[in-house]
Amino acid sequence: MKFNKIDLENWKRKEIFNHYLNQQTTFCITTEIDISELHRVTKQKGYKFYPVFIFIVTSVVNSNKVFRTNFNSEGELGYWDKLDPMYTVFDHKTESFSGIWTHAKGNFKEFYDMYLSDVKTYTGTGKLFPKTPIPENTVSISMVPWTSFTGFNLNINNNTNYLLPIITGGKFINKGGSIYLPISMQVHHSVCDGYHAGIFMNSVQKLAENTADWLL
Repeated sequence: MKFNKIDLENWKRKEIFNHYLNQQTTFCITTEIDISELHRVTKQKGYKFYPVFIFIVTSVVNSNKVFRTNFNSEGELGYWDKLDPMYTVFDHKTESFSGIWTHAKGNFKEFYDMYLSDVKTYTGTGKLFPKTPIPENTVSISMVPWTSFTGFNLNINNNTNYLLPIITGGKFINKGGSIYLPISMQVHHSVCDGYHAGIFMNSVQKLAENTADWLL
């Protein structure tokens, strides 16, 4: 997957980037997304919700290069043309999990079938990362379906220059006749501001409401 290097000296975000990279400032935002229509259609079609969630998140991430900006393995700053989802799958026998990845696809059904194949192949291996090699261009996605939350924070202390978002979903919330999904997004302030986090959440909400555009 192509990595597009950023010319930092001529980048319009240079001052902001350097300031927050030096401070190592990250922030996390959590929003309750109304998934009433998405939940209804997903059940109607017999789809599992988790891959639907992964597809939506990955689609939004890939729609804006802000969410694909990072340092590559050679220490160069830039953005990937596309990110593939790296997501967790739970093993009920061991009460542990593995992290696996699936190629991102623009067509939901194609992605869904690949997801089912990967989960069947790699769940229950006892390994943390059973599907190798792991590509550089992955975005971390997970879900905590056992509890809802109003905030969620995940800290990475061995790589302070990790700039990609980390997205986590929680347990559904039934409220006022509607179903909500808490989604937490953690980002590095050097490349992502509150404005961009708002774009992310609003885009997720739009996809959850307009299922006819991609799910049906």
